[in-house]
Amino acid sequence: MLDIQKVRNDFPILNQTVNGKPLVYFDNAATSQKPQIVIDAISNYYSTINANIHRGVHTLSQLATDAYEVSRQTIQKHINAKHAHEVLFTAGTTHGVNLVANGFSALIKTGDEVMISAMEHHSNIVPWQMLCERTGAKLVVIPMNQHGELIMEEFERLLSEKTKIVSVNHISNSLGTINPIEHIIKKAHTAGAAVFIDGAQAAPHLKIDVQALDCDFYAFSGHKACGPTGSGILYGKEEWLEKLPPYQGGGEMIKEVTFEKTTYAGLPHKFEAGTPHIEGGIVLGTAIDYLNTIGLDNIAAYETELLHYGTEKLLEIEGLKIIGTAANKTSVISFNIGNIHPYDIGAIVDKMGIAVRTGHHCTQPVMNFFDIPGTVRASFAFYNTKEEIDALVQAVLKAQRMLG
Repeated sequence: MLDIQKVRNDFPILNQTVNGKPLVYFDNAATSQKPQIVIDAISNYYSTINANIHRGVHTLSQLATDAYEVSRQTIQKHINAKHAHEVLFTAGTTHGVNLVANGFSALIKTGDEVMISAMEHHSNIVPWQMLCERTGAKLVVIPMNQHGELIMEEFERLLSEKTKIVSVNHISNSLGTINPIEHIIKKAHTAGAAVFIDGAQAAPHLKIDVQALDCDFYAFSGHKACGPTGSGILYGKEEWLEKLPPYQGGGEMIKEVTFEKTTYAGLPHKFEAGTPHIEGGIVLGTAIDYLNTIGLDNIAAYETELLHYGTEKLLEIEGLKIIGTAANKTSVISFNIGNIHPYDIGAIVDKMGIAVRTGHHCTQPVMNFFDIPGTVRASFAFYNTKEEIDALVQAVLKAQRMLG
């Protein structure tokens, strides 16, 4: 059981008012808030060990390097990667997708197929489209149903020996659907395809075990998991990371450079060109430690409780329709009310101090499928409360009266 008030006290931003009302932050799918321990860790890095890493013999450089690599090991254990060098520090999930899609340019040819799903974030669509344009491969899309669930029979029908990689999200950012990635990974491997999992929305909510999943790649962003913006990781199986060419060239990723020939460093440095976001990498480890202190199982159970409560209360509003009603969901509720534009609802509830996201949530194909311009999205975290959901319901009712 979570001591919610104790948890809330860890997050200083939650104590403020917005437009004269207590802040209710329901935009966690876009970015999470940061606990004081993470904020302090950022300050501590710059106050005590700020230096470039992996290159210096001086003490500060060694201390910063040690902290950076300890964080890598923390994340390795957190996702149960076999080796620390299978964990690459990135700028976030988008960086991870682009790194792998770019690498597959060397492995894919005309006539091959790249498979994604109908509910992907633009970040897990556009890089694969670019790959297909470069190589002549075909982009294949797993369809979904009206509940916002992938149609597994169609997925299996679309799989073939032409499928070289399947890239799907673990959890939909706009619908909250938890996809059956274990089944997808197993079937894709049977067809000889690699599997990339976009874990941006899953990392803050669920335990991740990449060896149990047997995925080939898994990426997530730090800023959605109580960590700094501009931080994230890409996990890749050692054999796949060895196959892929470097994504960027520069310092750190080299073994030896002459004007005639460059040889590349081993993993993970082969993919970490230039001075990294050192503070972000170190403090991402702090954020992961914090989440584990709270307990991912505790977080998942409490957020499921919030999801059920919020769903029940919002559906009491006449004319409100939830978009995304999958049987297996996380704590995201996307909704519309009649013909009222989502933006108008969002603007009014903001005046009540409540932060929700409105629009297409970088999933325009999803909105096109449901034939809507967008949704109001309330996304809950483990520091939210049922009382805050009640406040949202009252604010939405007020918006409905004003706009109806």
